Amino acid sequence: MARERLTAAYGDAAPDKAGVVVALGGDGLMLQSLHRFMGSGLPIFGMNRGSVGFLMNDAREGGGQDLLQRLQAAQPSIIHPLVMRTTTAAGEVLEARAINEVFLSRQTYQAAKLRISIDGVERMPELIADGVMVATPAGSTAYNLSVGGPILPLNTSLMALTPISAFRPRRWRGALLRDAAEVAVDVLEGEKRPVSAVADHFEVRDVVRVEIAMDLATGLVLLHDPGYSLDERILLEQFGY
Repeated sequence: MARERLTAAYGDAAPDKAGVVVALGGDGLMLQSLHRFMGSGLPIFGMNRGSVGFLMNDAREGGGQDLLQRLQAAQPSIIHPLVMRTTTAAGEVLEARAINEVFLSRQTYQAAKLRISIDGVERMPELIADGVMVATPAGSTAYNLSVGGPILPLNTSLMALTPISAFRPRRWRGALLRDAAEVAVDVLEGEKRPVSAVADHFEVRDVVRVEIAMDLATGLVLLHDPGYSLDERILLEQFGY
């Protein structure tokens, strides 16, 4: 296996002794690694062993000092996570972080009814839709793009607020928000139209209110081979690559 071959060639170290994390897998593993090492300051160099591998580098292992040379030449990309704070119908308050997006989604066959406020000001009294999401620039090419949201350059100080299958207002396509904005979504008619909230892989059911903000104090560092930075990949996505 790749891990055994790389360990035999370069050795291994415990996270508290390491200077960099080499993640072997796909984008799902990269997200798990970013969550696991959040706050550690360790940069992460991904090697694609999955299907898409948008966040990863090529899987070539090479020989000799190839991996060490790649790590020394790698270009860093800094991303910030979102913080999701949820309040459930039972009054429980839970918090989680997301690298890609936070989204609210209907739990039943009935569309969700949501009220959206930005920085304490009500901006949409009622959105009838399958849901709504807030995406980071790094996550703007994932679920956000699939539901028609905009691609955001990595170095832009923005978040994407994107509806999921909006019914009313029918023509609303979302909004671009500064990354210091605080988004609050209140669930209307929650007993009749229950809604769940998801931060990456962490789900909370039967929410009545969700507050979302970007944690600008936490910087996560991804390493990529020269010419294949995350910013470059996001740019290529805008041209259909």
